[in-house]
Amino acid sequence: MEIELGIVCGSCDLYSPMKTAKCSGCGHDLALYAKGQGPRPSRAQAASPVQQVLDDSSIPSSMFGDRLKPRARISSGKMGAVRDAPSPEPGPVGPPAAAGSAARAGMSLEELMEQAKNFVCRSCSTPVPMGHKFCGRCGAAIPVEIMNARTQFFGQLQVPGKAKLILIRGEGVEGLSYQLNADQHVVGRNGQLVFPDDPFVSPKHANLFYRNGKLVVRDEGSLNGVYLRVRGTVDVQPADHFLAGEQLFRIDAAPKLADGPAPDGTYFYSSPKHLSPFRITQILQGGSAGMTVCARNTGLQIGREGGDLNFPTDLYMSASHCKLEESGGKITLTDLNSRNGTYVRLKAERELSHGDYLFIGRKLLRVEITAA
Repeated sequence: MEIELGIVCGSCDLYSPMKTAKCSGCGHDLALYAKGQGPRPSRAQAASPVQQVLDDSSIPSSMFGDRLKPRARISSGKMGAVRDAPSPEPGPVGPPAAAGSAARAGMSLEELMEQAKNFVCRSCSTPVPMGHKFCGRCGAAIPVEIMNARTQFFGQLQVPGKAKLILIRGEGVEGLSYQLNADQHVVGRNGQLVFPDDPFVSPKHANLFYRNGKLVVRDEGSLNGVYLRVRGTVDVQPADHFLAGEQLFRIDAAPKLADGPAPDGTYFYSSPKHLSPFRITQILQGGSAGMTVCARNTGLQIGREGGDLNFPTDLYMSASHCKLEESGGKITLTDLNSRNGTYVRLKAERELSHGDYLFIGRKLLRVEITAA
């Protein structure tokens, strides 16, 4: 490994050889001392005077990612920079804005996007989560090149005919996209698409792969399942699970009549039982059963108001959300043009189309497929 000494610009982070007067990228003054003055602190020091020595052991690498290791060291009134000098490798061509930002910063497009993913405020060294435009600690604005790179994160690498997943609901990281360019993509707390912060995601939850040019999703034996948004009306069966609003339901077969006498011939009085083709049971967090409602006549409607089963405090539930109907021994589930949709748990592999929505754990994902 070759060691090269130089100066890193405090404005654009571009590396320059020693004794360079001005940065070639932004024109910033690189002089270590102004005329007639002693050592001059950098902008980062002026904003945060507590940290005087940057050292690999003083800042956890997890805060910055693999690439963002401190390169500037301030000690004994002298400034220098030490960095590895490997042979440069050309990166993929991205959008002009992202590529231009990468060139100005003296790094490849992949490096710029990795910095955007793990961005740390340049004023107070506080990590800034994805989707935020300002630092939550000092209020400093996120640089334009970082915002552009975050917008293009994974998205600019999309291949014609391939799909990507857009995170619609995901606890503060909405809008993040995942490009599905490989043959298969394991989703879970481990794998290619990782959601370590979601307690409802299994270590190996689902797999998204291509078969005959079509995107297919398969549940890999997860505890909480994979749910696909209903388009119109679908057939369901007893023991199937579905989501409406923030409620999880299980469809049960009609209970058997138990109005006969006991084994000794004794009859017992009880509440009158109505004939019902099926019933649904609310499943609470942890798996225990909540409310159970039997269908009257041949159908049952769920919503926020005016239905057979109402959830007035559920913000994701429409007034008339969905309904179940029985006809000829077959049960169907229909979404009533609800705002947030109705989702059915998949029991087998399912081919996905452009515009489909998936619930994996608490993450809502939209499928987008480009034309070949």
